[in-house]
Amino acid sequence: MSGSASAPVAGQVAWGTPAARWMLTATVLGSGMAFLDSTVVTVALPAIQGDLNTGLAGLQWIVNGYMVTLSALILLSGSLSDRFGRVRLFMVGVAVFALASALCTFAPTLELLVAGRVVQGVGGALLTPGSLAILQAGFREQDRARAIGAWSGLTGVAAAVGPFVGGWLVQIGDWRLIFLINLPIAVVVLLIARFRVPETRDTSDVGRLDYGGALLGVVALAGITYALIQWGAVGATPAVWTGVAVGGLALAAFLFTEARSPSPMLPLGIFRSLPFSVTNGATVLIYGSLGPLLFLMVIYLQEVAGYSPVAAGAASLPITFLMLLLSARSGKLAARIGPRIQLVVGPLLLAAGFVTLSRMDGDAPYLTGVLPGVLLVALGLSTTVAPLTATVLASVPERHAGLASGVNNTFARGAQLIGVAAVPVLAGIGGSGGGGSGAGGHSTSLAEGFGTAMLILAGLCVLASLCALVLPRGRMPEASEAADRGSLPEETSAVQPLGEEQPIRFCGVTGPPLRSCPGSTAGSGAEHTGG
Repeated sequence: MSGSASAPVAGQVAWGTPAARWMLTATVLGSGMAFLDSTVVTVALPAIQGDLNTGLAGLQWIVNGYMVTLSALILLSGSLSDRFGRVRLFMVGVAVFALASALCTFAPTLELLVAGRVVQGVGGALLTPGSLAILQAGFREQDRARAIGAWSGLTGVAAAVGPFVGGWLVQIGDWRLIFLINLPIAVVVLLIARFRVPETRDTSDVGRLDYGGALLGVVALAGITYALIQWGAVGATPAVWTGVAVGGLALAAFLFTEARSPSPMLPLGIFRSLPFSVTNGATVLIYGSLGPLLFLMVIYLQEVAGYSPVAAGAASLPITFLMLLLSARSGKLAARIGPRIQLVVGPLLLAAGFVTLSRMDGDAPYLTGVLPGVLLVALGLSTTVAPLTATVLASVPERHAGLASGVNNTFARGAQLIGVAAVPVLAGIGGSGGGGSGAGGHSTSLAEGFGTAMLILAGLCVLASLCALVLPRGRMPEASEAADRGSLPEETSAVQPLGEEQPIRFCGVTGPPLRSCPGSTAGSGAEHTGG
């Protein structure tokens, strides 16, 4: 499906060659499209609300529809790409994302827009991890880290400019442009991938794929999300309790299936590592607070403070810029002193930022009313994310590092999904929509409940800081030491220490950086074959 007679040989692409440039162009544009879309949509929410006549509940579904499928399917993407071809699955992801973007562009109702967002999540789950699989399988071993570094840096830029681009498109035209812009990008990516990127797959991969686990994951997340959003919108109705029951039963069935499956999407034994479990718990709390912040703040700035879409989008740019500037330095510091101190201090900086933002009112100027809190949040994330990710990787055997990174990313995105659904309910921000009065009432409840929501998020970050106290002092122990203490499975192989051997890449603020395509053997020396 991809490649040509003149295509380069997989696993032998050298840095600086035309083949390398084509491969990077395809993967950066494809994954950058998904990163861009995940940030621009939030900026457009007030415009969508006015056009489609919806309330906060509808806006929550626009964000969470994408996150439900993305979160549930990331861990399956690597196995799918190994089985059916990494470039092929990447192209499928790009095509699905583009078709879903077309549906979002022309959606006449909220229901069709949410449906498009759900399908976009499927495409995003295939193309973003698939980008990493293509790079790891395509580049020579000595050039692989450089290629992944370039990929993560450039997609980080896409995430950084996303809010500004989204605000500009909404301001000059229509919110539908934020989806329409994906279509020409997708066409370019598909053409490059089809004719210039060599296909690879793992010919030894003959195990069963965990489709049942993936389906149960989607149902569990959707049921819980539905219950939380509708609870805020209409109260504890029978439909809400049905959502609770469906989501809870699906979650229990998912855990049972993963425990019994011979080839689970999520091997539960990986959680026998105490540092791994603790850092994933901290990840849930940190990203469970970050998601609601990005969701609520951009709406508050436009609907309560009267910001333009461009100004509201640009308000959060310091977070991304400081992470781009400081994350690598934070990772190097954690390599020298160990992650514990930063994982205690970083969430406390985040909490201080949320407390500062809780005092914001509709008349506060940006420089004195918004920026101080945003800068504290940015410093907290810059302090926390690199050592958090490095600890996750150092807590498991090297052969499980891709899976561990994928689990951490999945937990972060799932936490954002639940946070966006739950925090407005807890803060008393109404989700009822429909009609002009609904929108006005929603703005009033947002103005009244925003401070409470920020204090809730601050509490989550304090809990994340307390989680980090469980971690050992100093550098993370080697795998053999951890196994002796019972925190790792007996069959552990040597794990790389927390340090520069495992560079932490920045991939935007919507989730921790992926180390590799979860569940994929790309770059591990498995046999490659052309497509």
